[in-house]
Amino acid sequence: MNIKDEVKKKYAEAALNPQGCDPISQNLYDPSQQSSVPEGAVLASLGCGNPTALADLHEGEVVLDLGSGGGIDVLLSAKRVGPSGKAYGLDMTDEMLALARANQAKAGVANVEFLKGEIENIPLPANAVDVIISNCVINLSADKARVLKESYRVLKPGGRFAVSDVVCRGEVPDAVRRSMELWVGCIAGALEEEEYKRLLAAAGFTDISVEPTRVYEFKDAGIEDVLWREASGRVMGAFIRARKPV
Repeated sequence: MNIKDEVKKKYAEAALNPQGCDPISQNLYDPSQQSSVPEGAVLASLGCGNPTALADLHEGEVVLDLGSGGGIDVLLSAKRVGPSGKAYGLDMTDEMLALARANQAKAGVANVEFLKGEIENIPLPANAVDVIISNCVINLSADKARVLKESYRVLKPGGRFAVSDVVCRGEVPDAVRRSMELWVGCIAGALEEEEYKRLLAAAGFTDISVEPTRVYEFKDAGIEDVLWREASGRVMGAFIRARKPV
């Protein structure tokens, strides 16, 4: 089974049985945000950050969430951009799309559209969106350079890239990288911080920054003791910002 199939399988299972218990995903949304969207959207959130709290969204903007899952970040973004704006969610898993659309119906939010597709091939035209957000999904892709190039393509000139993702500082042990289970859990696929910046610049982005938001200790993430001691402090949730030049 390849990485994409493994990721799809895990997220299909999460959509059908949302638990809300991933240690990396805990306590990311404040109570007012959680109460403004259906519980199913909160429980199905498997992110590592809260891009809607960090992205500076404005009335009337068009937002795209890469790997939108149960839809929490799309629904929160839709409220921020208002009826004159729009929020797209992109996901490759049928079960997650069904859950997201059900959550949208429960929330009664009209300015939202969930699209089926892969983040390496975004099903939108060039220069279509003002802001791209994503919550701990780009690190799951086996072709991150392609994801960033596609992000650049669909952003309007002056558009903003504002994602939460997992990044590494320095080397992470090969044993962690090799574990498919950890890859699906957002850890083993994480880019080294400087490599992330390099790929963004290669795609054409400017004003690039990586701001750590949480450093992971891994004690509770199901990694054996020897590995967590080696990886501890080197892997973090971060907010990655960049801009498409005008």
